[in-house]
Amino acid sequence: MLRWLIVLGAVLVLIGLLWPWISKLGLGKLPGDIAFERNGTRFYFPVTTSIIISIVISVVLWLFRK
Repeated sequence: MLRWLIVLGAVLVLIGLLWPWISKLGLGKLPGDIAFERNGTRFYFPVTTSIIISIVISVVLWLFRK
């Protein structure tokens, strides 16, 4: 369990460092992502981006199991 937490932390750090390049791919601004601003409050929920990231992670994990 501890090993998985370390790996998860390292992956999150890597994603954070690569985020400027990842955002250029259009992730976070896809059709289906919910974003609106009202009275100085901004709400953002990346539905489509979350689904795509989930599919990619599932495929990668499936490939590692084989």
